[in-house]
Amino acid sequence: MSLGQGNSFAEKHKGNIKLDPLIKEAVLKRSKEEKLSCAVAFEIAKELGVEAAEVGKTVDLLNFRLMKCQLGLFGYMPEKKIIKPQNTENQDLKDAIRNALVDGRLPCKNAWDIASEFKIRKMTISSIVDAMGIKIKPCQIGAF
Repeated sequence: MSLGQGNSFAEKHKGNIKLDPLIKEAVLKRSKEEKLSCAVAFEIAKELGVEAAEVGKTVDLLNFRLMKCQLGLFGYMPEKKIIKPQNTENQDLKDAIRNALVDGRLPCKNAWDIASEFKIRKMTISSIVDAMGIKIKPCQIGAF
């Protein structure tokens, strides 16, 4: 989610896209220094009954930055990504991860579902996935 000079997060959304005024108001109210955490984006989505991706799109269109991915993949300072590869001996967990892949990647939503199913932290899943050499994509809020 780094911005080069002259770039904006809004550029990834094509066409004449209008901001939902309720989502915009919630993002403006809950953001700090033009930044919104992943967890808060999901809270807003739940409160308003909208998809998390709609909140993420609004954040992009406001050219705000999404922070503190709940999988530990972006938005932490200074390294941005805070997870470290972690091996597991749990074959059922590895199989669940492999079975949830889409085009060789693990969607963020699937990672969350596996964490819930195995009753482990979301960041533990992303650490294990990282050790397995698998990328997590796409993000539910559209950060990657």
